[in-house]
Amino acid sequence: MPTSEMSMGRMSMSGPSSSPLRTFLRTESGSAGILAAAIVVALAWANLAPGTYDAVWNWVLSVRIGPLSAALPVRDWVNSGLMTLFFLVVGLEARREFDLGDLRERRRLILPAVAGLAGMAVPVLIYLALNGGGPGAHGWGAAMSTDTALALGVFTVVGQGAPERIRTFVLTVFVVDDIVALVVIALAYSGHVDLMAVGIAAVAYAGVLASRRLDYRYRKPVFTALALTVWGALLTSGIDPVVAGLAVGLATSAYVPKRDSLEETTQLVRLFREQPTAEAASSASKRLSATLSANARLRHAFHRVTSYVVVPLFALANAGITVNTEVLASAVTAPITVGIFLAYVLGKPVAVFGSSWLLTRLTGGALQPQVGWAGVLSGGAMAGVGFTVSLLIADLAFTGRELEEAKLGVLAAAAGAALLTFLVQKITAELPEEVRTRALLGDAPLLTDLIAPVDLSRDHVRGPEDAAVTVVEYGDFECPWTGMAAPTARELLAENSDIRYVWRHLPLHDIHPHAQLAAEAAEAAGAQGAFWPMHDLLLGNQTDLHFDALVGYAEQLGLDVDRFREDLLRRRFAGHVERDVESADLSGVAGTPTFFVNDRRHDGPQDLATLTTVITGARTRVAAFGPAAAIEATAA
Repeated sequence: MPTSEMSMGRMSMSGPSSSPLRTFLRTESGSAGILAAAIVVALAWANLAPGTYDAVWNWVLSVRIGPLSAALPVRDWVNSGLMTLFFLVVGLEARREFDLGDLRERRRLILPAVAGLAGMAVPVLIYLALNGGGPGAHGWGAAMSTDTALALGVFTVVGQGAPERIRTFVLTVFVVDDIVALVVIALAYSGHVDLMAVGIAAVAYAGVLASRRLDYRYRKPVFTALALTVWGALLTSGIDPVVAGLAVGLATSAYVPKRDSLEETTQLVRLFREQPTAEAASSASKRLSATLSANARLRHAFHRVTSYVVVPLFALANAGITVNTEVLASAVTAPITVGIFLAYVLGKPVAVFGSSWLLTRLTGGALQPQVGWAGVLSGGAMAGVGFTVSLLIADLAFTGRELEEAKLGVLAAAAGAALLTFLVQKITAELPEEVRTRALLGDAPLLTDLIAPVDLSRDHVRGPEDAAVTVVEYGDFECPWTGMAAPTARELLAENSDIRYVWRHLPLHDIHPHAQLAAEAAEAAGAQGAFWPMHDLLLGNQTDLHFDALVGYAEQLGLDVDRFREDLLRRRFAGHVERDVESADLSGVAGTPTFFVNDRRHDGPQDLATLTTVITGARTRVAAFGPAAAIEATAA
């Protein structure tokens, strides 16, 4: 069954599961509606019952754990406490892209990082051009930071059908944005800083970095204790502790589970089945958890709760603005409101697009966006959706009427940027297909996920050998998930004449005792020109793969049974199967079935509709960029 970090969460062949990035984005889409509702409720509450709104969020809540205690208004517990979890998830997702996504080639990080920095500097300059020397000048930080959750939610809603590569690009821009914004909060908007507490936080963070080297039995409690120490020390120091979440997330590596680790876990589970003791259960449970990266486990634990609870709660606590004709009339001309609005709606897209274009020209194309220029412009427009950090900084920088003006500017800018993103997407969608593909995807080469390329001299291929689109499947004849995917593969070949389909063996022998023998049987049949008939028979009889049954299948296919039996007994094709397994290890494949489309790993659902969409995207890319693009595939 699917077991890799990148396939985590897949529940059915046609179910709603997907890759971690798609799951991240889909959650942002769903939470965007809840966030919008929370903003409306906050506005209504603050205007209909302002007394209770202020009383609830300014109520001081004390927490004591042994000798340690903290007393903060409820709003601060949300802003500095719960929001730490949100930034933790952002950091985790960014680190996953660094370790497993396109950003594992570090050179690809440079351009979005520059775009992220420019996307903060230009808006600040616009804001200061209107507020420099005035009472609102010190609030420049409220005009620079994108709200990652809301922006991705907006884009997922208005950018239906847009390639996932655009989302990857903007996520990188946003993470750079978040890092700088939190540093700005720490340096420019914190009060008196206790250097001793900062030192404790630094030492604890070093411990977080080192904890990955601990034995898996001790890693989790030590990591948790040190991460909480970082947060508590920063809270005591006077620096806003939300920076701890992003820092810890970026320090938490992601990786694909190793096959030997999975097999060790299987042995521990088997020992528990034989001796169901508490000790055996604890050992198996800890080992099972440690097989997945801490990054994957933390994202699974916190992503939904932060998107559906924490961020909407933050909006409820901070978006309550008293709105009346007097406030609106003054805000229309207020330098703070206008400065924030123009900084986001004008400054962000101009800065992101302009800096990306300039860097591409200056480097002669050596550094270029991993998306097309329409994708860059969409990302720049989306970056204008500010909320979370903007309101955090506004709350630190302003009070009274100035705070109301700043909040109105942030809300108006978020609406304006969302509209601009929609318009860019709408105009792009009207372009001819080939032009639209280039505009969205660009011509930057994609990284190859399939390390061992297709070898026509040894791989088994269905379909034309020179097809523009190649689908490689790593499968296990005894795996029920592989069996469920088999009809999909057959339908793909039946409905698409320009696909070549390649099967590679990955027998999971620790859980499927007959898988290795079945793989060797398929190769023995292949030696007699009947690989694909045997392949189909094996997948149609997954519960009956013992030796005599395999010999019976050979007889059914009219093969030389004596030769077939001799090949199995002498294990003549064990080496071929082992080479497939080695190629799977090189490509980070740990479970079955795993598909690659034009050398790019497919991490979404494996139903016919989804795979057809991916293949169509790959075909479109080849048509737009020529035969050389046949080794690439869009992740749309």
